[in-house]
Amino acid sequence: MKSKSIHLSLGTLAALLVTQLAHAGPTALEVRAVMHRDFHTRGQAVVSRVDQDDVQWLCTVTRDKPPAKRAREMENDQLATIRYPADGNYMGNWKRGAKIAASGKGMTWKEKAGSQSGGGCYNCHQLSPKQPSYGTIGPSLKHYAKVRGNGMEGQKYVYGKIYNSKAYNLCTQMPRFGTSGTLTEQDIKDLTAYLLDPASPVNQ
Repeated sequence: MKSKSIHLSLGTLAALLVTQLAHAGPTALEVRAVMHRDFHTRGQAVVSRVDQDDVQWLCTVTRDKPPAKRAREMENDQLATIRYPADGNYMGNWKRGAKIAASGKGMTWKEKAGSQSGGGCYNCHQLSPKQPSYGTIGPSLKHYAKVRGNGMEGQKYVYGKIYNSKAYNLCTQMPRFGTSGTLTEQDIKDLTAYLLDPASPVNQ
């Protein structure tokens, strides 16, 4: 009976493996090939946008679990790309920041290249308690400054995180707004103020 049980267990395991292989999803290379086949440049929306850089590719092939040492190395490389304001001021106008956070416009094929882009922050985060709708992919940022403070180190961190989020968490889903050129230095300053200014609705 014992040998039969082992035989049945191995048979079951083999069947499970075959089933998993049969239902395995496409590889990263196969997905890339399909995207290049089906996506086409139109206006400023160029097909090269679907190409991944080294960071994105590593996160894809490791399913967002890269080797810790390699992740730290690449995070340091990303940190070096952040261009902090030359004037040393990280915060702008929170009222402008509120508009940028709420806007999802920009960089589509219908829009003129160089036109104002939004951050689309509410797609992933709760910010102002008064905002009725928001996504939950990212953490809630409600009362951000009340919880974490708004000193200079905090301001620098928030500015840097918006500029290049992958410097702090390599496989985060958050876009690299500054590195990609989606938002300007002033835009990022305004978003930083929206999160950290005591008068901002985020902190009410």
